[in-house]
Amino acid sequence: MAVSAAYMVPHPPLIVPDIGRGAEAAVQSTVDAYRKAAGKIGSLKPDTIVVLSPHQIMYADYFHISPGEGAVGDFGRFGAGQVSIEVSYDTEFVDELCIQAQAQGLAAGTLGVRGRQDRDLDHGTMVPLYFVDQYWKDYKLVRIGLSGLPLTAHYELGQCIQETAQILGRNAVVIASGDLSHRLKEEGPYGFREEGPEYDSRIMDVMERGAFGELLEFSGELCEKAGECGHRSFTIMAGTLDRLAVKTERLSYEGPFGVGYGICTYEVTGRDPDRDFLNQYEIKERERLTALRAREDGYVKLARRTIETYVKTGRILAVPGELPDELYDLRAGAFVSVKKDGQLRGCIGTIQAVQACLAEEIIQNAVSACCRDPRFSPIEPGELDRLTISVDVLGKAEKIDSPGELDVKRYGVIVTNGMRRGLLLPDLDGVDTVDQQIAIAKQKAGIREEETVELERFEVVRHH
Repeated sequence: MAVSAAYMVPHPPLIVPDIGRGAEAAVQSTVDAYRKAAGKIGSLKPDTIVVLSPHQIMYADYFHISPGEGAVGDFGRFGAGQVSIEVSYDTEFVDELCIQAQAQGLAAGTLGVRGRQDRDLDHGTMVPLYFVDQYWKDYKLVRIGLSGLPLTAHYELGQCIQETAQILGRNAVVIASGDLSHRLKEEGPYGFREEGPEYDSRIMDVMERGAFGELLEFSGELCEKAGECGHRSFTIMAGTLDRLAVKTERLSYEGPFGVGYGICTYEVTGRDPDRDFLNQYEIKERERLTALRAREDGYVKLARRTIETYVKTGRILAVPGELPDELYDLRAGAFVSVKKDGQLRGCIGTIQAVQACLAEEIIQNAVSACCRDPRFSPIEPGELDRLTISVDVLGKAEKIDSPGELDVKRYGVIVTNGMRRGLLLPDLDGVDTVDQQIAIAKQKAGIREEETVELERFEVVRHH
């Protein structure tokens, strides 16, 4: 016994009849597909249902698994408090899953927020269970939230879920709860962006084919701009099916309200060692990173060597010989940015030169980026081979009179109010407008949105 099936489903409360009150007819295909998927679960008679919900407690660096004996919830916030759901948790499964996660070095467990927030079921959990309970109720629940950790960590958590089910001999099914893009129409909840339909088309193609390795290749920028909420759920689910052969079925896709709803089912039919998607992805990543490192220029090589030296030995690198001449001759502000698995891992820099030469500027800022950025824990030796590094050398800042003189792709911005000063580099993922650029720079400086600021702009030379 182990994971016998998995399901990708959305969670619009509207499809619960007491909430929709007829409006659910606009997404009838979704309702019909949900009933079909729930019927499949009922026929499997699972001992344990694992629900992965974006609306469960979520941390940047930790997967929260709900503790305790059980939970209750109702749809009162959607005008249907008479519709309630009560569940008992599979405490043995939770305990073993925590052990498996710890063994894999994953930050996951039951140590997050406790109390009412954790005892009340979220709608990302209740909507799927509303349909499942019509076909099967003799199950125990495991309820897991998402995190801000890389997609690879989400896949690894899924592997731990599969291992737990095998160890305990559970007949388990997994429900990955998550809507798709929220930006499909101007009249939708978050308006329209071209990335919305792009994401939905791509994710439905991937999920219909069961090509789960491709989930790991979606950029954070695309997911953010599309306004999706289920991608991490789907990636954990993919991990629960690692090395398993599955029969896939796409049941429906709709987006009439500006939000995408997709339903796919995965019936396990045996083992398939070729479906080890995380391993395949990591091999490709190592090859990509190796090729990337081979193309790094002297600026980035210096930053990388500095970080590797400091992380491994705690020593600050002395300025080496045989660097490009300008690193010895020039003085300038510089930012060192470090990413891991496509996500920022540290970024520290100086607006103006504070060291004797540019090489020393890069060395000092590289050390700070890897271990002194207050947003992140220090980089560990095991992470070094997975880092991508860039160095931005700042040109001279010039005062400007209005935001109209900015261009988010060309110019960085410096905002000043009294002693408070904030900077944002140009051409950053997810920063598409001047208003966004100024707002983020203000936030970094602790300047309130309504406060006036002096503006400066600067250009950078970016080294990858």
